[in-house]
Amino acid sequence: MNIKSDHHETPGLPRHVDGKAINEAVRERALEYHPDSNIVAVAGSSARTEALPNGMVVAIAILLWLVGSAAPGLAAELRNDIIGRIQYYQVKEKETLLDIARLHDLGFIELVAANPGVDPWLPGLGRTVLLPSQHLLPDAPRRGIVINLPELRLYYFGDGSGPAVTYPIGVGRLGRETPLGSTSVVAKRKDPVWIPPQSIRAERPELPEAILPGPDNPLGLYALNLGWPSYVIHGTNKPYGIGRRVSSGCIRMYPEDIERLFETVAMGAPVTVVDQPVKLGWSEGELYLEVHPTVEEGDELEAKGWFIPIPVQGLKERAIEAAGRSASRIYWPSVHRAARAKRGIPVRITH
Repeated sequence: MNIKSDHHETPGLPRHVDGKAINEAVRERALEYHPDSNIVAVAGSSARTEALPNGMVVAIAILLWLVGSAAPGLAAELRNDIIGRIQYYQVKEKETLLDIARLHDLGFIELVAANPGVDPWLPGLGRTVLLPSQHLLPDAPRRGIVINLPELRLYYFGDGSGPAVTYPIGVGRLGRETPLGSTSVVAKRKDPVWIPPQSIRAERPELPEAILPGPDNPLGLYALNLGWPSYVIHGTNKPYGIGRRVSSGCIRMYPEDIERLFETVAMGAPVTVVDQPVKLGWSEGELYLEVHPTVEEGDELEAKGWFIPIPVQGLKERAIEAAGRSASRIYWPSVHRAARAKRGIPVRITH
């Protein structure tokens, strides 16, 4: 079905963006346009495009205008901050949510949070569960590795030029929390030997001095040492701990995931660890909100199968700031529902 409108639109822009107004603003505020020669030049610079079709001239003008920060609100709306897509799965006989998480490269807690009211251990034969396989990117530099503790996920951006990839992870338990901040990959080890640190040896004095590669090695087959002493991103010999807070501070990954990351990550790659239970981002000109249980709520969810949600402080202000020039388009009932449910899936909040 074709929908026509009298409102002037520029192809490739969101429907609510006035293409004609952009063209005029580009010429008036950001660029010098020379119709006789089809030259577009950034005002006060030598950058230009010559002898191009009119349509291409306008497109380049818009891009240069955005890069020049003449319309930061519009630049945000043109971003794509979402990766993946939501999927659904029908439970088979004797399957638990733990089994389903392992099968679909998901974390246990994120799968439980996405399916409130579903018994993690007896979800029910034939029941349809939502697979939370769509994610907003964290608010962090999009280079190297970014780890978001509340959602129990690792994002890999490489050098920032390619698409992001995300993996479920296990992180430090209460009293052994994974630290926040910035570090880097300082060593890559295949078939690592595990030397238990003194803190773990104090809890488990029966441990040997070193554990060689093999099925008993908790590091699995690959390890990435971080600049923080004793903290490692590694595989595991207990994959059902992924998507949970059960480690002694290190970051655990499924065996197949750490192998992929090990092959692609470079020595010296930056690693950023953040605490962002609330994420906001744009996709196709619409603003999305993704709310996860906090670390404390996640612990309660795993222990009880449910949690009492804590109100999200400052959410209204954050949503308005993220929306910018489109703040009037926010549909607040969607914001409030997402904040109460904390299902960890992107919800569109503009209309």
